[in-house]
Amino acid sequence: MATCLRLRSCRAPRLRPRPRAGLRPGCPAQPCRSAGGPAGLSAALLRTESFVGGRWLPAAAAFPVHDPASGAQLGLVADCGVPETRAAVRAAYEAFCSWRGVSAKGKPLKEAQGEVAYSALFLEWFSEEARRVYGDVIYTPAKEKRALVLKQPLGVAAVITPWNFPSAMITRKVGAALAAGCTVVVKPAEHTPFSALALAELADQAAIPPGVYNVIPCSRAKAKEVGEALCTDPLVSKISFTGSTATGKILLHHAAGSVKRVSMELGGHAPFIVFDSANVDQAVAGAMASKFRNSGQTCVCSNRFLVQRGIHDSFVKKFAEAIKTNLHVGNGFEERTTQGPLIDEKAVEKVEKHVNDAVSKGATVVTGGKRHQLGKNFFEPTLLSNVTRDMLCSHEETFGPLAPVIKFDTEEEAVAIANAADVGLAGYFYSQDPAQIWRVAERLEVGMVGVNEGLISSVECPFGGVKQSGLGREGSKYGIDEYLELKYVCFGGL
Repeated sequence: MATCLRLRSCRAPRLRPRPRAGLRPGCPAQPCRSAGGPAGLSAALLRTESFVGGRWLPAAAAFPVHDPASGAQLGLVADCGVPETRAAVRAAYEAFCSWRGVSAKGKPLKEAQGEVAYSALFLEWFSEEARRVYGDVIYTPAKEKRALVLKQPLGVAAVITPWNFPSAMITRKVGAALAAGCTVVVKPAEHTPFSALALAELADQAAIPPGVYNVIPCSRAKAKEVGEALCTDPLVSKISFTGSTATGKILLHHAAGSVKRVSMELGGHAPFIVFDSANVDQAVAGAMASKFRNSGQTCVCSNRFLVQRGIHDSFVKKFAEAIKTNLHVGNGFEERTTQGPLIDEKAVEKVEKHVNDAVSKGATVVTGGKRHQLGKNFFEPTLLSNVTRDMLCSHEETFGPLAPVIKFDTEEEAVAIANAADVGLAGYFYSQDPAQIWRVAERLEVGMVGVNEGLISSVECPFGGVKQSGLGREGSKYGIDEYLELKYVCFGGL
């Protein structure tokens, strides 16, 4: 077994009894066990404690998790702080010493079910990719020497994930980390801790060794101190974060003190360009898929629609018809629903602010434009025309069901508008001109480009951005490299 750095002693993790569903005496958190959980979900997966070192542990306090559709309290979850964070890191570090040597495979219910399948694909992909972590042999001019390149796991990876894809964002990171031989400590978003805890229960059932996968949920009030603890702990070798650019910069600052490896997927402001040569019907279908998936609450959803003058009116008309015909706002558990609630009222306020700002500066509401009658966390799918570059929705990420359309004249103008943002995660454009397709795909300053396609995410393909949209890539064969260290070995005396 390879020796572990930083600690003089590196014990293999002790096997401990694994208590089943239910809380330990004295834990303030309350389980969601009635009627098998919401919508008949398995009660066994509805855990409320932290998961550290293969054990379900209580915390001194708990925080509530609410259903964004009804506002009902779903349960109370252990509110972990710095002590629990340190304990989780230590458990992950101890487990790393043996794991590294193991041989190497709130949204609408329909969308949630799709995400679970998508999440499982990351685990399948990286379990197979673990067998393809190849080193290299480099032949040097010196006949008596050989140069080797080894790939070794980094160590403990701290994984901080958002609420909008509470399962897939974990498996995309954790699958790669575990396949590389790292152990993990996951801090899920305070809005959606149950998904991370359910994955911990499944990991426990699958006999993943204690300490390899740890979960420390916490409230918004403790998120700052927990994030700082993960970034500054000397036993943590890697930080992987998905969230806002502002928070990413804070975590980068904390991680810089110990020069940790960092990968981040941060904010986006995706342009969706429709050229005169485009198939308008295809463009509308792509716009619907890209903009309104998860009610516009995805990091790669289109935020600005740039439509060339020649087809502008036709596109706007057909886009409005598609919104009115195909989108149905409702509770996510209802079969007919395609648009569920936004995550909280603060998110609704931002959409409302962007709409009001645009209208005050001359934009036209084609459809929607106001809060939905269903409740405080719902907003109507909204289409705006006559949008200009000085409006908030043109230079801020909305993260909601708002589609603002900007009219342009030339290809150069469209690319200039698209590249004016200081972020560059994803971009989309529709064209039937082969030469234009090559030009625009190469000139867009984004990490991912959809050409005549509105849905681009796939486990086989690299996911990530440029500029202030982040560092590194997730998914694909490149994703596992984020958790590996290259070591050069010079073998002489041959």
